[in-house]
Amino acid sequence: MVSQARIRRSFVTAAEIAERAGVSRSAVSRTFTPGASVSNAMRARVTAAAETLGYRVNRLAQSLTNARSNIVGLVGADLQQPFHAGLLAALSETLLADGFQCMLLNAANAGRDMGAIIERVLEYRVCAIVVMNGTPPSGIVKECLSNGVPVILVNKTMPGFAVDTVVSDHAAGGRAAADRLLAAGCRRLVVVSSGARTASLVGRIDAFRKRAAEADVPVRLWQTGPTDYATGRDAALSMLDDDAVDGAFCVTDLLALGFIDAARIDRGRSVPRDLSVIGFDDIPQAAWNAYRLTTFRQPVRSLTDQVMKVIRRRAETPDLPHAVFTLPATLVERNTVRAATQPQRRAR
Repeated sequence: MVSQARIRRSFVTAAEIAERAGVSRSAVSRTFTPGASVSNAMRARVTAAAETLGYRVNRLAQSLTNARSNIVGLVGADLQQPFHAGLLAALSETLLADGFQCMLLNAANAGRDMGAIIERVLEYRVCAIVVMNGTPPSGIVKECLSNGVPVILVNKTMPGFAVDTVVSDHAAGGRAAADRLLAAGCRRLVVVSSGARTASLVGRIDAFRKRAAEADVPVRLWQTGPTDYATGRDAALSMLDDDAVDGAFCVTDLLALGFIDAARIDRGRSVPRDLSVIGFDDIPQAAWNAYRLTTFRQPVRSLTDQVMKVIRRRAETPDLPHAVFTLPATLVERNTVRAATQPQRRAR
């Protein structure tokens, strides 16, 4: 049992390490500063003392000295949704492996106003802010940029602002979804979305409807409620009250899963014999045997890798032109769309 006398009430300090190693305080600082000049003998004495006492570098104190930390702020809402949770896991894992620290700011309880959230992040001298979903107020973005903090948007755009953007090709996915349903012989189409008007969802919807219009096929639109399973169910119960609909593009997989369950259980429709359904995101549940959903896979790993490239690039060359990086979404064929009866158009 550890005696009460041995229980510390504070962290080991650099001054204690200096005293034990018989070196100056500045020698300790140089030892734990990447790239700083220190002899091998000095480094060995300091690290030995640090290991003995259990010393850990105070990165927050370093950030005050350097005017910048190695903390990256990850900001988002609806983080319980499978796609957002997967993106968060990939980003945080990669950041930590690359020597960065993560600060997660969940904007779900901030009324989706990210202003106060991002202001708090700036207090920690972050080296970058990654906005995973939701849109920060323009004034806050300006404040970040004026303080030299890069802002990286994932799956959203802010035209007119000097920010880097990493997006999936939502328009190409919407066009390809229309082509796949048309190739399956579907001619009575619906699009199921939510009340959210995010750039990614709108991009999928608009591209799908435009491609269907080019084929002279009308499209009904459901666009109300949160982006979740229950909204998909509500859409199916409302839109499948007759046998007219034979093809549905649900702009997220959660919507698609709710739509399929209501179609099968409440409306007695067979998927895909009577009704073909396509989703978007390729969340883990899409591959469950109960669904085997045909969907579009957002390249989470590629999105993450590109975000990391932007963070490193901004750290090394802050004045480089800002850019939009568009990555392809891939059609994943499973069991919820009938076999093609005619050739598909090549996605453009």
